[in-house]
Amino acid sequence: MPRPNRPALLLAGLLAAAGTAHFVAPRQFDAIVPEALPGSPRAWTKASGVAELTLAAGLAIPATRRASAGAAALFFAAVFPANVKMAYDWRDRPAAARTLAYARLPLQVPLILWARKAARAED
Repeated sequence: MPRPNRPALLLAGLLAAAGTAHFVAPRQFDAIVPEALPGSPRAWTKASGVAELTLAAGLAIPATRRASAGAAALFFAAVFPANVKMAYDWRDRPAAARTLAYARLPLQVPLILWARKAARAED
């Protein structure tokens, strides 16, 4: 019997939680939408929440897992500008907040690698 793809299922859980957070507490996400993007920050917050929930579902289904994992890696790269904006905007906040904002920047690399691992793992 095949074993479940643990990296993919854990990543699906992370994306599902993040996607849900975009709808439960959208203001924190609205604040980091780069101004250069057209439309309202809330529209981008909702769109990224839908994307994360869709990626989570795709990772949970073996037939769509590989494509969804590849798309998740691209998604993590695409949202990097929001993390840069957050780090810039929080540069004058207390040290703990600044540390959190700056820590998000290199976090994209392990997330991308995690998605790539999920794409390669066997079911």
